[in-house]
Parts: sequence; C-alpha cells; structure tokens
Amino acid sequence: MKSLVLAVIGLIISTGVSAKEIPDYKAEKIASRTYVIHGPAGMPSPENQGFMNNPVFTITKAGVVVIDPGSSLYTGRMVLRQIRKVTDKPVTHVLSTHIHGDHWLGNQAFSDVFPKAVLMAHPNMITQAKAGADKQWLKLMSTLTKGATDGTKAVIPEKSVDEAYQFKSGGMSFRILAPRRAHSGTDVMVHIVEEDVLVLGDNVFHQRIGRMDDATFRGNIKACDVAIKLGAKVYVPGHGPTGSVKIVKKFRHYLSTIYETVKVLVDEGMSDFEMKPRVVAKLKPYHKWNGFNDQIGKHVSLAMLEAEQAAFE
Repeated sequence: MKSLVLAVIGLIISTGVSAKEIPDYKAEKIASRTYVIHGPAGMPSPENQGFMNNPVFTITKAGVVVIDPGSSLYTGRMVLRQIRKVTDKPVTHVLSTHIHGDHWLGNQAFSDVFPKAVLMAHPNMITQAKAGADKQWLKLMSTLTKGATDGTKAVIPEKSVDEAYQFKSGGMSFRILAPRRAHSGTDVMVHIVEEDVLVLGDNVFHQRIGRMDDATFRGNIKACDVAIKLGAKVYVPGHGPTGSVKIVKKFRHYLSTIYETVKVLVDEGMSDFEMKPRVVAKLKPYHKWNGFNDQIGKHVSLAMLEAEQAAFE
C-alpha cells in the first residue's frame, strides 16, 4: 500500500496535476485554428467533478479566444493545459454563452493567469450573476459534485455583448448572435467567422437532454432557426458531439414535437401526466439520449404551461 501511495504522489508531481485537478480531456481540432474539448455526458457529479460542457478555443495571431471554460477553477485549468499543448500564446478573450455555471465558472483559471484577458457575456447574464446567481451556481456545483468544485471563485464577465456585436482579434472575427427567450434568457451564440464554426451554447444539445427550467420552447426553437439559417460548416452544441447543421435540426425537432403535441393536447383538456405517454411515443429517436427519462416529464409540464400562457397572449 505504501508503495502505491508513493507512486500516486510521484505521478501527481511529475504531471503537475494535483489530486483535485480534473484529468485531461483531449482537445479535438474541428477547423484550421479551432478546437473543442467534449465533456462527458450527464449532470455534474463527483465522478466528472462538474465537467460536462464543451469548451472551445480558437488560436489567432494575437492569442487565444476561449468560449465556455467550464464549471470550476479546475475545469478551467484543464482547458488551459490543453491549450498549452497547442500554443504558448496568451488568452486574450473569454466568452460565456449563458448564466448556467457549468459553462462559465472556469473563468477564474484564466483571469488568474491572464488578468488582461477580456471576459465577455450577454448583459442579462452579467446582471443576473451580479444579483446573486453567481453564489447560487457556486453552491449548486459544490452540492452536485460533493465539494469537488470547492475553491472556485465566480469571476463575472465585465464586457457586455449582445445581438450582432462583433469583435476581431489577431485577424479572426467573432460575431455574436443573441436569440431572445431561448435557453436561459441570457444566451449568446458565437460565430467564428473565418472558421465558419458556430458555438451554440445550450440552445442546442446533441445526444443529451438538458434542463428547460429557464427556457421557452418557442424561443429555443427560434434560436435553432437562427442557427440553421446561418448555414455554418461546423456546429458545437453546449453538450454532446460536434457536427453539421443536422444536429441543430434534430434538436429543433425534439423541441417542436413536444411543444406542438402538447398544444393540441391542452386543447383536448388533458393534464400533463396524461400527455406524457403520447409525447414520449413521438420521440422514439431520442429515447436513448442521455437524460431523456429524467427530463421528459418536466419538459411536458413546462411545455403545457407555456402553451396555456400563449393562449392568452
């Protein structure tokens, strides 16, 4: 046993990774200068240490632009380690796609090392974070991971970016698309123009079903339509494998199938628990998606509430 402990300590020292750090996940090249680190499927847990989103980074002539560095200081450090395997350039910008902490609490790792990096997000995201959502997400991530994210500080973006905002860095252009009332009401999608890559945030999931608690079905469907209309070459979802426009169309079909079916059943006077089997029957292609069984009942209930509200608008 003593020799095993010494071996583990030696490995930690030799790799420069502490026991609390997240193991390396490979950065996959998806365009000439753009990489994505695909997080594991599922909700934040002690096993994944809170890492389950898809951080993206693009290398420009001036440095590195990072999008959604993950859920904790330790996820952010892991992302930085993958960047360092590709380039030694400084990180110049860090963008957060929305308020959900699994995407942006990794900001701390970059502000610690690159204090001049510009941290950017939708104005509503910044407002909510400063109003207390930062503390709520720190607590939630700690609870879900049983303390694996403890030690993380919420570094809130200061630069506000909204619809049609565009900035350039090192010869690369980054255009912001900000669909209203989509996944969280604080959402941006980032078009890396020269690479023709669209980073979707949680407006699109692929092979995974996520929360819709802060979302609207109609707004999220419109966000999918915006992404489809753009006609990008590569689409990066907030969770799940990267792909072509087909992944956006598939998630749109999931959302529209639920909402349109529920709308009809509301008119028939059904309750949400009566609707659920009818909706589930229409979603066979999604039954094996991670989280389907956990979320579908809640999605039906949320769609019903939205459909009922829409009837009075």
